[in-house]
Amino acid sequence: MSIKKEPEACDFICIHEDTIKKVKKNMPEEEKLKDLAEFFKIFGDATRIKILYLLFQSEMCVCDIANLLEMTQSAISHQLRTLKQMKLVTNRRDGKTIFYSLADGHIKGIINQGMEHIEE
Repeated sequence: MSIKKEPEACDFICIHEDTIKKVKKNMPEEEKLKDLAEFFKIFGDATRIKILYLLFQSEMCVCDIANLLEMTQSAISHQLRTLKQMKLVTNRRDGKTIFYSLADGHIKGIINQGMEHIEE
């Protein structure tokens, strides 16, 4: 009986000190890496991605987003609150209506790069 080795593991232990030093020097602080992980978690929800795609096209109110996604305003408001807390969307009030839009152009770029990656 032969034992299969994991293809992701080295056949023997060999520490490359120069590489380790260089990489350690350039690694962000732990807290920044945690913040980055939280940021990317936001993109792990299909409803939030749909909302961001809608906001690529136009500034919209909760009523319009809920109508387009065939969801309740409450469900959309919950997702928008999460997106706003992570500074991905911003809002403005016009009378009794609150309009949402992308916080900046970086968001569209991130989504577009992700889409390009999965379409390769």
